[in-house]
Amino acid sequence: MERDDWNPSLKLYLAAPRGFCAGVDRAIKIVEMAIEKWGAPVYVRHEIVHNRYVVDGLREKGAVFVETLDEAPDDRPVIFSAHGVPKSVPAAARAREMVYVDATCPLVSKVHIEAERHHENGLQIVMIGHSGHPETEGTMGQLPEGEVILVEETADVERIAVRDPDRLAFVTQTTLSVDDTVDIVAALKARFPGIVGPHKEDICYATTNRQEAVKAIAPHVEALLVVGAPNSSNSKRLVEVGRKAGCSYAQLVQRADDIDWRALDGIRSVGVTAGASAPDILIEEVVNAFHDRYSVTVETVETARETVEFKVPRVLRVPA
Repeated sequence: MERDDWNPSLKLYLAAPRGFCAGVDRAIKIVEMAIEKWGAPVYVRHEIVHNRYVVDGLREKGAVFVETLDEAPDDRPVIFSAHGVPKSVPAAARAREMVYVDATCPLVSKVHIEAERHHENGLQIVMIGHSGHPETEGTMGQLPEGEVILVEETADVERIAVRDPDRLAFVTQTTLSVDDTVDIVAALKARFPGIVGPHKEDICYATTNRQEAVKAIAPHVEALLVVGAPNSSNSKRLVEVGRKAGCSYAQLVQRADDIDWRALDGIRSVGVTAGASAPDILIEEVVNAFHDRYSVTVETVETARETVEFKVPRVLRVPA
């Protein structure tokens, strides 16, 4: 009997863009090129990107992941993650005369520069972001303590105490929900009419594009699977966006093994997307798992095309 005779049919909608963004691709290349240039081990402060498969693959090649600079020896190169680090971290590396490479995404670096510029102009900064996330800690760590106030949700806007309501600016984490951030910004502008915003939105192009693609497919599917890590901010936001856009069942999965097949019983249309730190191989693994269980028809829903590329630091492009 042919498989199609007994497997139930299912329509799979693939969101596009999905998966790796230019900043993640650059960060992974930085670790790989550093190992090629200086040999193993190369130390990496925090996960280079939030994906266990990627981190494990780099660990096999010779990367050693640590949470603090104190865990890295003076005589081996160290790399700072794509999420960015407080200014104190490279300062400590320089003080120890360490070789270091900063893999901070250029779009995160843009937010750092904005915050510094506002500070130089005498403005206190309000940062829209998630407490404890390394990108938020890195951005807040660009300025002296007290100069950046964190706001996580709309309700926080009424609670914050500022130095001068007429001397404020705001920046945002690059991986937030576009829609939620709009509401927080509106609340900030309502309470502080003179607050200064970024010239161009801080939420990065990849985050925005992936959320728009999810909004396009969510109303047409009974379930949405987001391939990504549980500590990946942009992946978790995709789940939230899918639910708000009309798909009541949205699940974050790291790999195909995590799919709750019982929850999908009787469902005939599923959307699949992936956070910006999830590699193609994990997306293919999920798609193949559906092919193993269903007679699948695949439709790609493309809402944008991405051509962005970021160069790796010059130190990795010149011979040792």
